[in-house]
Amino acid sequence: MASIGTDIEQISRIEQTMARTPRFAERIFTPAERAYCEARAHPAQHYTARFCAKEAFAKAIGEPMSWQEVEVLRDESGPPTIHVHGNAADLLAGRTVHLTMSHAGDYAVAFVLIEN
Repeated sequence: MASIGTDIEQISRIEQTMARTPRFAERIFTPAERAYCEARAHPAQHYTARFCAKEAFAKAIGEPMSWQEVEVLRDESGPPTIHVHGNAADLLAGRTVHLTMSHAGDYAVAFVLIEN
């Protein structure tokens, strides 16, 4: 059995939230995620796509978890992948996660498929 989750967000909304609440990025994103996003020409696009991926993962897994337990990482030559820690790792045990993310205009979207 598989489970799915998806999320779409306005990039400008996340960008405004980050400007208004400086600790938002520290609370939601891991140091590696922040480093990746800040190294990009348009960090807000990348932050928003990762926010969507975390939301989509939570919807697919169906259980509450800490934002820091779900980490979206990417090699320069590879697709983004979800890495889990803590309770999220326990919930995922033995299952495979597939992730796709995209952004266009003022929107970012992510789709997560979890296979048993």
